[in-house]
Amino acid sequence: MAKGYHVRANGIRQHLLHFPGQGPTMLLVPGITSPAVTWGFVAERLAAAFDVHVLDVRGRGLSEAGNLDYSLDAMAADVVALATTAGIGRPIVLGHSMGARTAIRAARQAPDALSGLILVDPPVSGPGRRAYPSAWDWYEDSILMAQKGCSGQDMRRFCPSWTDEQNALRAEWLHTCQLDAIRTAYDGFHTDDVHADLPHLNLPMRLVVAGGAAVIGKEDIDEIRALAPTIEVRIVEKAGHMIPWDDLEGFLAATMNFLP
Repeated sequence: MAKGYHVRANGIRQHLLHFPGQGPTMLLVPGITSPAVTWGFVAERLAAAFDVHVLDVRGRGLSEAGNLDYSLDAMAADVVALATTAGIGRPIVLGHSMGARTAIRAARQAPDALSGLILVDPPVSGPGRRAYPSAWDWYEDSILMAQKGCSGQDMRRFCPSWTDEQNALRAEWLHTCQLDAIRTAYDGFHTDDVHADLPHLNLPMRLVVAGGAAVIGKEDIDEIRALAPTIEVRIVEKAGHMIPWDDLEGFLAATMNFLP
């Protein structure tokens, strides 16, 4: 049974869900519009191998929102602060999408604060690179709909492959994603250069790629391997960007045996 808790770290209130397990500590950092609760069905399974803490990223879920800094550096500093002050030791950070970019930047900021990174389909957009494949309107339209109140069936037009339960949960929680926080993160996909961080990282790392999505291609994997030669790569062949939603067992096979 998950237990929610709050800590003050990096100057703000951070909310996390704890899924107790006997393995090494894992801090799970979700993507751009995924409050912690939406990763519950994944964290429950990960808890067979890790002691899992799922973060509500600032401006989302039950963490502090309002007039805050929503930059990549600020989100990365949250991860570092949680790793050093929240009593969870030197965690493995599993980051999905935006969360993976956050994990990369956090490891650059504080190399000794983390014990390993699992980078799940991080956007490889950035200065001078191709744009992130999802359009801004998809995020804005769904958030504005959720703010007014919507059902899982309403949400299905944005997430047609998800189950009724998953769409209902997203409809319930998406309104907690503060629109300007999401806009800042989305813009950051195109202005923040996480590739420049990779050569500076010396901790164990695994890249998990959605083989059925357009976020990371073979040439991107080759570039990442050149920048971080020790990184492991796992491909979940037919899954879209939200890998566990499409192939939970494939996602678990690609992540559960990671040891720092």
